[in-house]
Amino acid sequence: MKILVCISKTPDTTAKIAFTDNNTKFAEAGVQWIINPYDEWYALVRAIELKEADASTTIHLATVGGADAEPIIRKALALGGDEAHRVNAEPTESYFVAAQLAAIAKGYDLVLLGKETIDYNGGAVGGMLAELLDLPYIANATNLQIAGTTATVKREIEGGEETIEVALPVVISCQKGMAEARIPNMRGIMAARTKPLKVVEPANIEAMTQYTSFQLPPAKAGVKLVSPDNVDELVRLLHEEARAI
Repeated sequence: MKILVCISKTPDTTAKIAFTDNNTKFAEAGVQWIINPYDEWYALVRAIELKEADASTTIHLATVGGADAEPIIRKALALGGDEAHRVNAEPTESYFVAAQLAAIAKGYDLVLLGKETIDYNGGAVGGMLAELLDLPYIANATNLQIAGTTATVKREIEGGEETIEVALPVVISCQKGMAEARIPNMRGIMAARTKPLKVVEPANIEAMTQYTSFQLPPAKAGVKLVSPDNVDELVRLLHEEARAI
């Protein structure tokens, strides 16, 4: 089985967020970059588990980004990927990323990615990628089993859980529950240095959207303490200031 895992570069959750160029660009100076956790902890690790169960399985990685994304993709190789592809373009928006991935994602039995990235939280790339590849798409999966050419997928839905059977090939986005996070060992780190990382020039794709400005959320207001005996004041604050009732 051939598996493609899509990898995104995202800021560490502890990074201080700021914007430049009149609030039109994310300020990258001093930011620690990581593999998007949904891609790493759930999509990639589940692919590795499938390979451990079937030694004939190969895992390829794909990312859209500049040369500064290579340390991220090398870490993914250290975890257990066999080779990687980097589309040499800045990931400007969801459709552009999906189209670039689709250009190199043909011929795989299984395409896995995280349900969303932790910086934009859009969750749109998986569905777009499946449409461009003309493949079935299952979103927000929590469990994946493969038997022959059939995938059995579980995902959470409102009020319960849904189990789906689908013939390969298929695109699946993964969330918490799919696998347990791993860390690279020294052997994997050393091996990653020599694993193939192919740089691919981008397809001629026009982005469909653009960002006009960013802004930080408003600062949190101070906490007001209300005596437990003063119910009327609590109700007034909830109604007039918090507008919760």
